[in-house]
Amino acid sequence: MKNKFAQRIKELRVENKLNQGKLAEILGVKQSCVSKWERGETLPDIEMLISIAEAFSVSTDYLLGVKEY
Repeated sequence: MKNKFAQRIKELRVENKLNQGKLAEILGVKQSCVSKWERGETLPDIEMLISIAEAFSVSTDYLLGVKEY
């Protein structure tokens, strides 16, 4: 089962009409990194988590599944 972060980052990426490569470019990481996050294989570090939240205008709590909004 995927972790909540994996589900949320993929949902947000799709909702924003981004492919993995474009999101990776925005965040300054490799596409394979985004792919691994979405498959639940790895998690970003704290600084990257904040960057992802800012890129999607959501809270880190939402990304981690702590809050539903």
